[in-house]
Parts: sequence; structure tokens; C-alpha cells
Amino acid sequence: MSELRVESISKHFAGVSAVSDVSFNLEKGAIMGLIGPNGAGKSTVFRMITGVHRADAGRIFFEDEEITDLPPYAICQAGIAMTSQTTLPFMRMSVLQSTMVGSYLHCPKAADARKDAFEILEYLGLDGQWSKLVADCNSADRKKAARARALATRPRLLLLEELMAGLNPQEVDMILQKIREIRDDKSITILFVEHLMQAVMSISEQVVVLDHGELIATGTPSEVSRNEQVITAYLGKNYHAEN
Repeated sequence: MSELRVESISKHFAGVSAVSDVSFNLEKGAIMGLIGPNGAGKSTVFRMITGVHRADAGRIFFEDEEITDLPPYAICQAGIAMTSQTTLPFMRMSVLQSTMVGSYLHCPKAADARKDAFEILEYLGLDGQWSKLVADCNSADRKKAARARALATRPRLLLLEELMAGLNPQEVDMILQKIREIRDDKSITILFVEHLMQAVMSISEQVVVLDHGELIATGTPSEVSRNEQVITAYLGKNYHAEN
């Protein structure tokens, strides 16, 4: 069963094509990587799925319901959450307050939202940081805070954008383990953008590859890593030789 179905979506900005006729299916319970060079259109695809950008053409379905023209808050209410590369809107909040922003979607009373947020922070290993400002957290904990806020909305589909940028190998391994746990423990389908290919290939069951806004490949990590068009556009010959 498809959790997310993207059908021929396109987006232009000031006459420039950012995404052109992109289609893919994400199965329920799967982990899918979305990769490609800088400027390939990955973030634009994310923002069309979450309603931040409206698709100029094409349709998007979540759990067989069309969400193409829904606003971001309605898409979040439907069960889709996203973490962005930046946490700027929440930097002056405490880690707890930031998480409660998500909890309020299902917990209108402050006491209930606070309890819900504490449980999520404990799950992600941030319960000892709850009173710290997000701005005062290190890079790894800021990314955890972003995940906590997203998880607090109780999504069934979670979009993760470049979680591993700037992290050391041990931190990357911990994130990969937690992504698997989130999928398995909470039955959340995962779609993520990441430039660290070793991480993408180790955790993804399916990979979608974009280049200049166009879909150039979909498949398993093994299939994608052997695709000559992907090697030329993104991975490079050295990656192909090593894998």
C-alpha cells in the first residue's frame, strides 16, 4: 500500500523550472532516501508535499487522499510532519517549548502538551536538555529538538531534511539507529534528504534520484548505485568503483 503517491509534480520560480514532472510512490512503513546534487529540486519536492509550495502541475496523495492544494497546517493535521535544515523560528524557545509547539496539535491543554512533550524528549534522549534554549544546544541536539517537535505532531509520514550535515560519524550512527527505531517503534514511514551517501545507502529501502529538477532513477540502493546516469550526475566513478 502506498503511503505517499507523487504524480508528475512540477514547480517553477520566476520562470525557472525547479521540479519537472516528478513521480514516485512511497510504501507504508518504508524508509526512502531522496538524493541528488545541490539544486536538484529535493527541498522543493519536500515543500510541495508539505504544502509550503503549491505544485504548478501534478497531484500528491497521502493514504489515497489528495493533498495537492491543502495548506501546510491541514497537511500536518492529516499526518505529515517535516524537519527543515534550519530551526530559526524556534531558536529562542526552550527545547521543551519547541516540542510543545507540535504537541498542541493533539493536546490543547498546556499540562497535557507538556507531558506529551516530555515523553518525546525522553524517547529521543533530550529530557536532560528540556530547559535549554534551542539556540544554546549543539548541532546534534538542535537536530534532535527538530525531530522532537515533528514527532510531537504524531505523524504517520515523517520527512527529514539533511539531519546528518556537520555531525561526526558516531552521531551519524546514532541518528541512523534512531530513524530505524522511529519507523519500527512508532510505525512511521520515513522520507529523507541527505548528502551523506554511506548513510543513505545503509538505511534506505528505496532511493529516488533527482538532477536539475528531473527524476533520473528510482530503485533499491544497489540498483541506484549501479545506474550510469546517477553515477555521472551525482555519485561519481569512484563511488561506483568502491561499491
